[in-house]
Amino acid sequence: MAKPATASRPASKVVPLHKGTTLEMVRLACPDNNQAERISASFGLPLLDSDGIRATHLQLIAETASALSEGLKERAMQIHLQRIVGAYVGSAHGAGQFYSRAVTEARDATAKAACDARDEDVDGPVGFDGPAQRKREFAADMGLQAHALRMAAEGAVAAYEQVVGERWKPFERPADPAAPTLDRKAAELQIAAFG
Repeated sequence: MAKPATASRPASKVVPLHKGTTLEMVRLACPDNNQAERISASFGLPLLDSDGIRATHLQLIAETASALSEGLKERAMQIHLQRIVGAYVGSAHGAGQFYSRAVTEARDATAKAACDARDEDVDGPVGFDGPAQRKREFAADMGLQAHALRMAAEGAVAAYEQVVGERWKPFERPADPAAPTLDRKAAELQIAAFG
């Protein structure tokens, strides 16, 4: 018995996506409440009102949505808030990555300063901070900034869920593999300059 002929379908094309930054990525990169409190206590920095930052941003986004509700339809509101929340999440993630680099530099400098055989890493004169101490203090400042932005992002994400009624997720746009990247375009222009 012969199989009936089926119309051949064109092969579907798999389009890679540019992955967006998620709140989970922010939580991995930025200090949580306990770590922010330890940083504040260790370096004599002010304690942040983490819950207050989160609540303020939740309220800010919710009030913004309320003010726009007359002028925006449901889908337009969702798109607008998706972009706003994405900006908060992206900013917090960038701060978290910067904080991670600052901590790595502080650890490296502290390890070098602990080695008695190195003259270039010794602390400065009495009363002045050495380079390792300055790097540790800078990392502490960056940690509190990253934590504050994390709390703002968490508040914005919570507001999105409250207003839209579904969990926020980053926008993932399809990557166009045929389109030349900016780096490739720049390289072509630079090579063309040589004649």
